[in-house]
Amino acid sequence: MIEYEDLGKLNEPFFEDFTHSFHKTLSSGWYILGDNVKAFEQEFAEYTGSKYCIGLASGLDALVLALKAFNFLPNAEVIVASNTYIATILAIINAGHKPILVEPDLATYNIDPERISEKINHQTKAIMVTHLYGKVGEMDKIAAICKQHDLKLIEDCAQAHGATFKGEMAGTFGDFGAFSFYPTKNLGALGDAGALTTNKETLCNLIKALRNYGSSAKYHNDYIGFNSRLDEVQAGFLSIKLVKLAQITQHKRTLAQSYLENLKADFILPQVHPDYFDVYHIFNIRHPKRDELKQYLLAHDIKTEIHYPIPPHQQKGYLNIFKRESYPIAEEIHQTTLSLPISFAHQTSEIERVIEVMNRF
Repeated sequence: MIEYEDLGKLNEPFFEDFTHSFHKTLSSGWYILGDNVKAFEQEFAEYTGSKYCIGLASGLDALVLALKAFNFLPNAEVIVASNTYIATILAIINAGHKPILVEPDLATYNIDPERISEKINHQTKAIMVTHLYGKVGEMDKIAAICKQHDLKLIEDCAQAHGATFKGEMAGTFGDFGAFSFYPTKNLGALGDAGALTTNKETLCNLIKALRNYGSSAKYHNDYIGFNSRLDEVQAGFLSIKLVKLAQITQHKRTLAQSYLENLKADFILPQVHPDYFDVYHIFNIRHPKRDELKQYLLAHDIKTEIHYPIPPHQQKGYLNIFKRESYPIAEEIHQTTLSLPISFAHQTSEIERVIEVMNRF
């Protein structure tokens, strides 16, 4: 069986270093906001080319705290892609605001800059851009729109560690870059973890307070805050894997190239363009008989995933928010997309097997 993902196998090369890091943390007696977190924050800021990085408990918390930092009036409108993962929508709602959906570009699956302006009004306060599947959005156009309309810009970089657009790293275009280190990410912890990057010292200091009960000094609470701190143990693990992130990325890009060069034309493949350095957190293809294809591959001992089967506006818990709105491009993507195996743990021979079986479909 070719698994879609095997996290045990993926992390096996790091076990010895993880064990050493864990015991060092255990014996230190300092388990919250200690040296591991400080070190990782500095390392990840340098990696992304940002001035500051603030470690948080999850990628969702990163998105929520980014919105909270701006202190918008309740029910401010935040523009977001109609095909994003539900966490982006949930963050806007949990921050007390209203998600405004904009259709994606069918070629890139990221929010279509040409459709954004028609949704902007006096209540619009921010654009939250999801760099879906590991491809950065068209950030030059989106940043220009934000500047024109005086909007805040938040990047959801949960799937885009190390991805670039026109040579610039994900997480450096806007006011904040929000990262998830969920175990399946290209840079994955062994549990929940997240971070925000920013180039603004005032925003950095504010997020550091918000993550820690709104406190900059012990028992002095300047803000209504949260408990969202990157764990010392996870920070140690992330520092170990960050050293290998370029190797992880290159391995996934090599596997992606195999798919791109050898899958037959029946499948709609990810767009490749010199402006983009894609990191392929997910390698998605599209096919009108997606469900049949998924079952066919499973019958041949190949597991796949669907990212994602239901668009946000059709999710049961959100029907009252979007009130029968229609987003046909998002719906087409969600009905036809299929994610193929592309893990750091996969061998080239396994990907060749997937290609062979798919080309017989």
